[in-house]
Amino acid sequence: MSFYLGIDFGTSGARAIVICDSGIIQFQDSLSFSASCLNLAQQWREVLYQLLDRIPLHLKRQLAAIAIDGTSATVILGDKFGNPLDEPILYNDDRGKIVLERIKSIAPPNHPVISATSSLAKLYWWSTRSFYPQAHYFLHQADWLSYLLHGQLGVSDYHNALKLGYDVENLRYPDWLPGRDLLPRVLPPGTPVNNISPNLAQRFGINRDCLVCSGTTDSIAAFLAGGATQEGEAVTSLGSTLVLKLLSSTRVESSRYGVYSHRLGDLWLVGGASNTGGAVLRHFFTDEELVQYSAEIDPSLWSGLVYYPLLRAGDRFPVNDPDLQPQLQPRPDNPVRFLHGLLESMARIEAQGYGRLQELGATPLKKVYTAGGGAKNLTWQQIRHSYLKIPVMVSPHTEAAYGVALLAKGDVQSIYSEIK
Repeated sequence: MSFYLGIDFGTSGARAIVICDSGIIQFQDSLSFSASCLNLAQQWREVLYQLLDRIPLHLKRQLAAIAIDGTSATVILGDKFGNPLDEPILYNDDRGKIVLERIKSIAPPNHPVISATSSLAKLYWWSTRSFYPQAHYFLHQADWLSYLLHGQLGVSDYHNALKLGYDVENLRYPDWLPGRDLLPRVLPPGTPVNNISPNLAQRFGINRDCLVCSGTTDSIAAFLAGGATQEGEAVTSLGSTLVLKLLSSTRVESSRYGVYSHRLGDLWLVGGASNTGGAVLRHFFTDEELVQYSAEIDPSLWSGLVYYPLLRAGDRFPVNDPDLQPQLQPRPDNPVRFLHGLLESMARIEAQGYGRLQELGATPLKKVYTAGGGAKNLTWQQIRHSYLKIPVMVSPHTEAAYGVALLAKGDVQSIYSEIK
């Protein structure tokens, strides 16, 4: 029997999951770190090695492959040895806004790089710093962590590289992108890069023939774990926000609504996100109240309440209005009815979101898997079914680490006919 390791790195922690040939989880573990401290990359390295150290030896001796996902557009600028020249810039850091006009002058309309938080914006911001001439490599979080395992600098995947400007349709950097010397070589996600380095194999007792594969982003890894495998199937993540991802035969891009497509073999993963979601629910209710009140709701009845649940003004998808005000009135005295109205309104926004993706040209929706904390709420699931009018089910797995373990195992390549 062979085993496959997936490691999911976020902004404040990492999780490792080992699966066997049949996909059954054999081991999982997690560690946290502080994103606000100096030497963040060093913390990543230490957590990565601690996770490897904590995996049972009998599993490590039969590890066949490893893959890592990281937060999209969290990046590192490295010297010729891969050592960071500066602190990593995190996914939501918008310092790139000062170079945004430069990007707009060269990038096509609607391209994902036209954002203050894109990888390209961060690279161009770094190009204004005094230490930039020392740079040899521009890497994403997953690229750098994978390099620590396989020893090959300058390798990425086309999921992470999308916001760097990589042309995922023609599988090359575009002609409009100048100064490509620092940019990584881009491979399909899950491509074997090299065996694990001999030093690490010996240090941690890992099979020397274990392959380290190119990775992906954390959100796509979570999608891969969700269970959608056919065009028209989607995964809704009911976390702090409401994130929709739909497998489509057609590529869809719309900067107006924050919609763009990742390549997934012969298909496209079309995504959009609303600011509504679990953060709103937790603002008004405790976890215990959400469980109790949800059980008292009759999902076959209409609450009579129409909200647009937000904690602050503004949404981009499915409604594009930066000044859109939260609509949370009237608020009934009965908390069960108030929760009913919130759940219905979020279900309506989800349905509008999938409708928007189809208006933009995506494949019609056929089935929705549900991930995130909200997936546990069966009442909400029934309400969502009444709005979507297609099968709605809970994802078999919800951890991004599980999805990237499937990537290491090669399941993703076979399911989505990954192009090599």
